[in-house]
Amino acid sequence: MRIFSSNSSIKSKQRIQSAYQSLRTWPSWFGVWLIQMLGYLPLPLLWALGSILGRLSYVLARSRRRIARRNLQLCLPEYSSAAREQLVRAHFGWLGVAALCQAVGWNASRARLARLVRFQGREYLEQCLAKKQPVILLVPHFVGLELAAAALSALIHPGVYMYQKIRNPVIERQVKHARQRFGSVSIERQDDLRGLVRELKRGTPFFYLPDQDGGRRGVFVPFCGIAASTVPMLGRFAAMTGAVVIPTFAQLRPWGLGLTVRFDPPLADFPSGNLEQDTARMNQIIESRLRDMPAQYFWVHQRFKTRPLGEAPLYAARLKKRG
Repeated sequence: MRIFSSNSSIKSKQRIQSAYQSLRTWPSWFGVWLIQMLGYLPLPLLWALGSILGRLSYVLARSRRRIARRNLQLCLPEYSSAAREQLVRAHFGWLGVAALCQAVGWNASRARLARLVRFQGREYLEQCLAKKQPVILLVPHFVGLELAAAALSALIHPGVYMYQKIRNPVIERQVKHARQRFGSVSIERQDDLRGLVRELKRGTPFFYLPDQDGGRRGVFVPFCGIAASTVPMLGRFAAMTGAVVIPTFAQLRPWGLGLTVRFDPPLADFPSGNLEQDTARMNQIIESRLRDMPAQYFWVHQRFKTRPLGEAPLYAARLKKRG
């Protein structure tokens, strides 16, 4: 009887725990459902709603607003204070648009993606694919990159990408499913990189997003004239696999008219064999496009959070705690 009573108690606790977990995940499931439903709306309507959402977040997200202001002050010092503030407002508007456009990437058919997304210079990628040449797509953090990745996988070729696991299991499951639904391969950052190298050598394009703070493992090279800790793996990946590097940029068009994905010519004489030189060259390429569409670059990240030893922080202490 004691054993029976103990087992009943354990099962009862398990049922309670299961019910509790279901209640905890319900808001996440509702959020996923809501985003999926938004994905069926016309893109011009999503653009309008996203612009409103972004302007609202400009008012509410004080810490991110300060980060964006500081980044623009550091990276675009030639702009006046008024012009930078106007750019911050425009950037938050594009962030809202990108957040809702992600819903389109989650569920849009190939036919819809083909209507919404234009490719410029796609012959550079297709020539590599035809020759089964390993290729790395250097994709900086412009706000339209999620929709661009879906279109690339659906309309040209599935790719391989690295990702940081999301703590929320419901959101993690949905995001992973959305990114893999056209055949793309995901590799977690902590996984063995041999799988990534194998995919590259098979001819699977690698969607590489390297332009965030590299921490103490990064190398300090200039970004907009400021020493920035940068992940130095682009040259290493290219050397290990013999891959061609094609800079790739996503730009959302105004008024919900769609997205343009631009492929620049493959980098010549890359890698050079000099790690810092290759990493600095990568940053220069990102800078050149950043100035073409500054409102759509991801300014709310603390790009200069890690400083060379002995240098003072570039962000206020209260931003570092929240960043």
